[in-house]
Amino acid sequence: MVSAALAEDAPWGDLTGEVFLPAEAVATAELTAREPGVLSGVEVFAAAFRLTDPAVQVRAHRADGDRFAAGEVLATVTGPARPVVQAERVALNLLQRMSGIATLTRRFVDAVEGTGASVTDTRKTTPGLRALERHAVRCGGGVNHRFSLSDAVMAKDNHLAVLRQQGVDLTAAIRQARARLGHTTTLEVEVDRIEQIEPVLAGGVDVIMLDNFAPADLARGVEIIAGRAIVEASGTVTLETVAEIARTGVDVISSGALTHSARPLDLGLDMTVSA
Repeated sequence: MVSAALAEDAPWGDLTGEVFLPAEAVATAELTAREPGVLSGVEVFAAAFRLTDPAVQVRAHRADGDRFAAGEVLATVTGPARPVVQAERVALNLLQRMSGIATLTRRFVDAVEGTGASVTDTRKTTPGLRALERHAVRCGGGVNHRFSLSDAVMAKDNHLAVLRQQGVDLTAAIRQARARLGHTTTLEVEVDRIEQIEPVLAGGVDVIMLDNFAPADLARGVEIIAGRAIVEASGTVTLETVAEIARTGVDVISSGALTHSARPLDLGLDMTVSA
């Protein structure tokens, strides 16, 4: 992923650096936090410089998952000026993106502290960057949902709509799906109405997702399920609503906002160059 980003940014080298910077110039740069946050992507940041020129050295002063304050120096970069300048934008873009996700995730996790609920991401990630963004969620204290469509069975509203149109009984369909799966594969079904819960439980699911339920209905759903499956709440989860959702007793709260709405963190690379 880092190699692809570097190739996109400088497919035939950095023309500006080649004509303005002496080949023998040496750069020292400090990665400085311009706002507080949670760090994620230190190895990705370092890889951008290393892949541009192995002579560039990156010394990290903080690790992924660490909280930091505004003004802190998080890493120091030293090496030939040309590759340091060439890799700077890609290194910062990825680090700012990942640290923004980690910081937002930590705010969600802090909001549900003490409730027993975990906060997880969704597949609403940037195409091609899912592995990095999922790592950032973990750095912020969250957990990961299924990584891809190949990892678990998750029947959502569109799947159930097709079953209804075909006149297929929901419980029977879930049982048939279960019979086709290995014992290590998780089966999850999304419901959007209280009356769907019992038929889904009768099919033998591992996880029930209560989608866009009001808090009172979430609490009622948890009561009905009564430990017979893991209860996941989803649907328009925000920082303003996540604590109330967690207090209903659900086990997991999934939010696409962790990745699709995270703002890149303001991190800067302050550089000095010497001959």
